[in-house]
Amino acid sequence: MKIAVVGATGMVGRVMLQLLEERNVKFDVLLPVASEKSTGKEITFRGKQVKIVSMQDAIAAQPEIALFSAGGEISLEFAPQFSAVGTTVIDNSSAFRMHPENKLIVPEINADLLTKEDKIIANPNCSTIQLVMALAPLKVKYGIKRIIVSTYQSISGSGKAAVQQMENERNGVKGEMAYPYSIDKNCLPHCDVFLENDYTKEEMKLVNEPRKILGDNSLAITATAVRVPLEGGHSEAINVEFKQEFEISDVRKIIHETEGLILQDSPETNTYPMPKYAHNKDEVFVGRLRRDESQPKTLNMWVVADNLRKGAATNTIQIAEYLLENNLV
Repeated sequence: MKIAVVGATGMVGRVMLQLLEERNVKFDVLLPVASEKSTGKEITFRGKQVKIVSMQDAIAAQPEIALFSAGGEISLEFAPQFSAVGTTVIDNSSAFRMHPENKLIVPEINADLLTKEDKIIANPNCSTIQLVMALAPLKVKYGIKRIIVSTYQSISGSGKAAVQQMENERNGVKGEMAYPYSIDKNCLPHCDVFLENDYTKEEMKLVNEPRKILGDNSLAITATAVRVPLEGGHSEAINVEFKQEFEISDVRKIIHETEGLILQDSPETNTYPMPKYAHNKDEVFVGRLRRDESQPKTLNMWVVADNLRKGAATNTIQIAEYLLENNLV
């Protein structure tokens, strides 16, 4: 059993390797793939030195699974080449998410859609994953009419260059700018590029991807995505209008009993989700549950997750685990 990790030296790729070890995923051969300048260098995996291989060598090895986190252009070029030799690709970029023939998977919600014929599987956007994790069980119970989401996203979602920019700013060093403005002591209402409708690409991911994952194109969703000066963890303020009336006590019970969610909701003890405490954890944390007093059947909630783990690497590894456990590769 061979598993390739494409983008093995990147921020998400390194977490993927860490999780393959932590979760003791059963396979025999690791094929780490990185840029050409890294080919031949070694990484440590399960206490052993493993050489980074070229993309073509990884394809020639015909791994059962290839985990991609190297950007959309790389995925578009090479994911089909892996799938052509029988490899199942799990892609962390946006390249295939909205393609009708590619499934967009959050294992706790829709892994049962996967079959052996699915050779390129899309991993959702980090902000989308925590949004649908929190809302999926409530949608089953109450139905959803409209979602308003505002995100507070860490700079690690922009990659190494953004983390370096903030470190430079905090240390008074001039360097490469990943953002058009300083990020330290600032908030940028600008995640990804602006589109013709004046929303950013990140905001439209939050509109389109949940509809596909939850199987409901009628969902009315609007989003504002903001980059904040944190190195890890995304937070979301979510206002959701249900089709049916609800009780807060029932909402708390549903969240408490849902796999992958942790309820942190006690105003009396100042208990609520925070990115500081979601760091290096795989669950999605939900709190600040309260009725919207301005209109009926509407709930406010605050949702936090580690964007490099459940928002990216963990979800990818969970898909791989599901494929292996169900003999789908």
